[in-house]
Amino acid sequence: MDKPSDKNVAKMQKYAEKFAEKSGSYLHPDHSVTETVVEGLARHIEEVGVPLCPCNFYPDKPAEAKLRRWRCACDEMQMYKYCHCLLFVSKEGVPITEHLPEDHEGRQIYGLVKDPHPDKGRAMRHKIGTAEEAAHD
Repeated sequence: MDKPSDKNVAKMQKYAEKFAEKSGSYLHPDHSVTETVVEGLARHIEEVGVPLCPCNFYPDKPAEAKLRRWRCACDEMQMYKYCHCLLFVSKEGVPITEHLPEDHEGRQIYGLVKDPHPDKGRAMRHKIGTAEEAAHD
């Protein structure tokens, strides 16, 4: 697999830093985790034109790119402040799970991880009821 351009890696690194600050989260303290995710986002920009979450498998990347749900920052991050890629995490390097439904796999795996800055982030929190209803249909 080809490495993405330095330009796109720098672009996504800057985006990640700004989004972490804006959302009240932190970049993973293990720099290799952040570097890997940022590189995956940059690679998807080159492949499909948008920074798709690199931690998912997409049977049809171009089709997925047309949807919003897995573009960084993905819907889960925008609604629940939960990043399964571990890019946006607590200061300790674990995903924030406080806002997730209790039966969500993130809550089951990591337990309750409090939001260090509940006054920041979650721009799509108003869609939580809608997303949960759609998941049960």
